[in-house]
Formats: sequence, structure tokens, C-alpha cells
Amino acid sequence: MDEPSSGRPEVEGEVPIPSRAGAERSTRNPERTRAAILEAARREIAEKGLAGARVDVVARRAGTNKRMIYHYFGDKDALYLAVLEDTYRHIRQAERRLDLTRREPEEGLGELALFTWHYYQDHPEFLSILATENLNHARYLRQAEGIAEMHSNFLSELSDVLRRGEKKGVFKPGLDPVTVYLTIASLGFFYLSNRYTLSTVFRRDLQTRAELDRWGEHIVTTVLATVRR
Repeated sequence: MDEPSSGRPEVEGEVPIPSRAGAERSTRNPERTRAAILEAARREIAEKGLAGARVDVVARRAGTNKRMIYHYFGDKDALYLAVLEDTYRHIRQAERRLDLTRREPEEGLGELALFTWHYYQDHPEFLSILATENLNHARYLRQAEGIAEMHSNFLSELSDVLRRGEKKGVFKPGLDPVTVYLTIASLGFFYLSNRYTLSTVFRRDLQTRAELDRWGEHIVTTVLATVRR
């Protein structure tokens, strides 16, 4: 899918499109080139959404050209799908490093809640890309191979934490892992997605470090309160 040149001057900090020789050299390290394109596309989509994202800007940011993008990904929709898959893969891999199966149930669940809150803050592009895909009614996500398995593994680990907590008598019986995770995600997602309007309405800066830390503690307290006996 060709796009017309934007016709605008280069933005400071962006890498200009290299010469044909430079583009050809980039094919000698396909993994690096592909990773650079994915990162540039992630930034572009997070800032402008799928409709506003431009392949020529992605190419410039990645230090390559559109020909290389089409070579690795096919078209803009396929590039977006790759970004979407990579976005979910990144958070699921980071969650696995928590090693929930080796933690005491309350500690593990509290760590997951706090990790999720910090991840949302450290990766604002994650929230932006999810918002974009929800505007698309998950049309692209339904095409992503491996998404169901990826999340099945995560839910299995969370289910294990909840079962062990139930067995120890500290958690309620029959807790639904999806409901528990939705509680964690909702408390963080809503706050950050609406922090500007809420700060204005309540005349309270919800972006200070003290407020963010306080809300993180509230998330952990709330999540544990909903699952305890």
C-alpha cells in the first residue's frame, strides 16, 4: 500500500531515509532492521492511532525506507498486527519474570497488581495501542496467531495463585482469574487514561509521584480485599 510523501520537513530527532546502498546493507541484519521498524511503528501508532500512522514516517524513524517495511511486513495493516502482537507478548513475558508460582499467594497477587500498575506507567504506548484496537473492535487482534495461547498460559499461572490461596484458607473459593485480572487492569487503566480530565475536574494533580504511589498502594489493597475470605 503506497502512501504519498508527507511533504513536511524532517522532524528533529528523526532519522532521514538512507540511500539505496544503506537500505541494502540493512538487509544483512534482518533481525535488527525488523526490530527497528517495529519500534518505530509502535511509537507512530501510539501517537496517532492506526488511521493517522504513516508508513513513510515509520521508515524515517527506523532509519530505513518503505520498501524494507513492505519486504518484512507486507503492508500497513500487517505491520500494525505485528506491533499489536509484539505489544501483548512484551507484557506477558515481563509478567512471567515475576515467577508467581514460587510466591506465597497474597504476595504473588500483590506483586502482580503492583507490576501491572508500574508497567502501565512505564509503557504508555501499551495503553494507547490497546485503545486503538478497541476502537477497531479487536478486528486485528482476532487475526493474531498465538494470542489465545499466550493469555491461556498467563491465566493458568494466575489460577494457580488463586487455588493455592484458597487451599491455604486466605482466598475465597472459586475465584475467577479473569475477574481478578480485570479488577487489577481496570484500576490502573482508568486512572491513567483519565488522569488529565480527573486532575482538572478535582483540581488535584494526579500525576505527581506521591499520588501515583498512593494509587498503587490502593490497587494492591483493593485487589487483596476482594479475594480474601
